[in-house]
Amino acid sequence: MLDMKLIRTNPELVKENIKKKFQDSKLELVDKVIELDKKYRETKVECDSLRNQRKVKSKEIGGYMAKGLKDEAEKVKAEVGELGAKLTEMEALEVQLEAEIKEIMLVIPNIIDDSVPVGKDDSENVEVERFGEPAVPDFEVPYHVDIMEKVNGIDLDSARKTSGNGFYYLCGDIAQLQSCILSYARDFMIDKGFTYYIPPFMIRSDVVTGVMSFAEMEGMMYKIEGEDLYLIGTSEHSMIGKFIDTIVPEADLPQTLTSYSPCFRKEVGAHGIEERGVYRIHQFEKQEMIVVCKPEESMDWFHKLYSYTVEFFRSLDIPVRTLECCSGDLADLKVKSIDVEAWSPRQKKYFEVGSCSNLGDAQARRLGIRVKGSDGNKYFAHTLNNTVVAPPRMLIAFLENNLNEDGSIRIPEALRYYMRKDKIEVPNK
Repeated sequence: MLDMKLIRTNPELVKENIKKKFQDSKLELVDKVIELDKKYRETKVECDSLRNQRKVKSKEIGGYMAKGLKDEAEKVKAEVGELGAKLTEMEALEVQLEAEIKEIMLVIPNIIDDSVPVGKDDSENVEVERFGEPAVPDFEVPYHVDIMEKVNGIDLDSARKTSGNGFYYLCGDIAQLQSCILSYARDFMIDKGFTYYIPPFMIRSDVVTGVMSFAEMEGMMYKIEGEDLYLIGTSEHSMIGKFIDTIVPEADLPQTLTSYSPCFRKEVGAHGIEERGVYRIHQFEKQEMIVVCKPEESMDWFHKLYSYTVEFFRSLDIPVRTLECCSGDLADLKVKSIDVEAWSPRQKKYFEVGSCSNLGDAQARRLGIRVKGSDGNKYFAHTLNNTVVAPPRMLIAFLENNLNEDGSIRIPEALRYYMRKDKIEVPNK
């Protein structure tokens, strides 16, 4: 959510930003919210004036009564009643205008960083850098479900019976592999100095609207029927929500947190749910990293965060690249975002396995996350989030890049401590 002062003083900047995001239908909202803000401020001034008049008149009543001037006192009482009725009316208008302003402010996109490439959608995202040599083995790499089924590691048929499409049972070595990858990710981030959390897996609506846009919420979140609770789509939601309505001493920044959670997503939209596979599903697990910091430090943290994901994947012998998200591909709250994509030997292309985002002070404004400086002044914090690893999607890259020709799966050195083996063997039939 933008600062109203920015919209008031520099509406052309806000409109230009909307154009860069190819959301021209929102241009009229800028002028509309400026007009509403003007009415709101005028109404607020009138309310303050009415309260002051009522206070003065109320004192007059006491003076008249003390002098025994009952008739005069009754006249002033009538005036106070009229002022009170007018104030009640104006206060209701003030609340209404404030709600209308907030509704619009929540859908006007955040100002993107000047470095973000302008483009309509993800087809115009820009490759930044590659890490590792993308190799294709001499043998054919099967579909990831076939790889898992060969080692008795997945059961999709049973999951369809219990839950429908978009769910799965992982079992045996593959289930162990996923747990070990998450344990390794946890320790990897702890070694980077991050504090480990397991957060609530449900959050209230005021947190949901604080951490994401309405469009994202509609396409992602599962609502708990009859309660003001939503299942989280990522632990970032709970972790940023942890700071709602808080004032953080500047000396306590940055807050560097890493969190594990299951994640639940509707996956509504053009992509849909896979009939057979674990790339786009309703339920998965993820290790996330979150930073709350001073505004001047957020871009440095942005580059650090996605570099940690690159380092993590390379430690598991998976080639990756970083992809700068263009303006049209950025969610409305984001200032800048980079996706980390892993190499798929089977498809001979990269695919997304994580995303790093700098949200500036957008979430902090929505949630009331402020910092108290050493001089006593308060300002809004900046928030960032990034995926460390999100299996089972990451398992696709892991299996394809560590597959042996006989169907066995090599365990990279970094993971052997957790798996207690250097290979997942194909069981004898």
